[in-house]
Amino acid sequence: MAISVQPPTRDRTAGHRTKKSTSSVSVTPVSEPQPIDPSIINRPNDLSAVPDLLSAIFTQGIAAVTSPSDDATRLALLSSARALVLALESPRETMLRQCWADTVCMSTLSVGVDTGVWAYLGRDDRPKRVADIAAATGFEAAYLARLLKHVAAMGHVIETGKDEYKPTNFSKALAIPTLGAAYPLFTGPGNTGGVLRCTASFPSYLKSTNLTTPTSITNSNTQFAFDTPKNFFELCHDPAYAPMGAQFNTHMGSYAFGRPTWVDEGFYPVGERLLEGFDDEDETAALLVDIGGSIGHDLQKFRDAFPEAKGRLVLQDLEPVVRQVKEDDLDASIERMAYDFLTEQPVKGARAYYMHSVLHDWPDHQCVPILENVKAAMKPGYSRLLINENVIPDVGASWESTSLDIMMSCLVSSKERTRDEWVQLLERDAGLKITGFYPVGHGVESIIECELPSEESESSNEDTESSTDESL
Repeated sequence: MAISVQPPTRDRTAGHRTKKSTSSVSVTPVSEPQPIDPSIINRPNDLSAVPDLLSAIFTQGIAAVTSPSDDATRLALLSSARALVLALESPRETMLRQCWADTVCMSTLSVGVDTGVWAYLGRDDRPKRVADIAAATGFEAAYLARLLKHVAAMGHVIETGKDEYKPTNFSKALAIPTLGAAYPLFTGPGNTGGVLRCTASFPSYLKSTNLTTPTSITNSNTQFAFDTPKNFFELCHDPAYAPMGAQFNTHMGSYAFGRPTWVDEGFYPVGERLLEGFDDEDETAALLVDIGGSIGHDLQKFRDAFPEAKGRLVLQDLEPVVRQVKEDDLDASIERMAYDFLTEQPVKGARAYYMHSVLHDWPDHQCVPILENVKAAMKPGYSRLLINENVIPDVGASWESTSLDIMMSCLVSSKERTRDEWVQLLERDAGLKITGFYPVGHGVESIIECELPSEESESSNEDTESSTDESL
């Protein structure tokens, strides 16, 4: 499907002085662009911000040390520390870090994941010689020494002597599949180029669309980058691009690391909103259906938190994904069901249907049929749809959510959504009723609870704000 391209509207006053208007409407003159002083390249980005940042870091540092379990304090300190680095860096240093240091570091980390370098280095905390690491992993020692020297310069391993290194917590964590899988997924197996192939092509793709918002999953940047009719998810299941699919599903497990889960206290009130009112007299009744639930991370967390909860727990995803679930990965009470959410929902009248990071994979117009399939299965006045997604604030968004927003645009022409955009999609486009937004602490993820609208609310078409609980 071709993307319809409209030429941008040109500002006819740009670069010209505005003539004096004879009407009552005043026209603000367009200022001439000022030349940029080249000397700023080697000056700190914002030296004036340093004193306040140092003061904040001192205060936040004391709080973080005295309250090590308070993650909000740690994150505030981390934000200030990052801001301090950016303020002290010159534009030249920022450019070199981003374009040189970070780029080759990601590739080097990926090589280390694939070859087992980080697993060997992290067997214990003792320093290890490059020659020994090379012998254990099949590397040429001289070249491995060069790679490790850069990784140490970036702070990811500790250089303890000439050609001798010890691990950090980060390098140890790279040996954990759920975290380490991200690196070969992004750099790509074989000659595929992985996710970075998409991000590298994104500037050219945007030019081809005349800088318009990508909205087509069949004519997305992925098709542009890989020169294929297949979308990103189809590529993940294509044997020619193996093992991208397995790496992607494994990577999704690390996405939740460090984040509160929806069943944690202070997030979504599971007992009050889900368990209470469940029809447990019917032994075949479904309590929770996880639609597009990958390999079952969220359902397992639910079972761990509520081991005595009655009712069926159903994991649904495409057949190749469900096949990846090993026998001992999930509690035996969790059903595995191959299902395509673009088709009719086979589990009718469940207490809750749950989707975690599903709708952010799809542009708005393609989310609607997915939601309609859920709506058709919901029982009025009983079933709820729980959407676990980012809700980006209008001001002060975190880099984690904004980077994911652009990533979704690069891969599948989709996006992370603001509150207003969720209201537009769920209520106005899909015809559901939002009964509450449930955020948690400093996190950007929320549970958006929906139900079928009553006939009265459908006919009156009440304003969206009346259907959401502002106190949540």
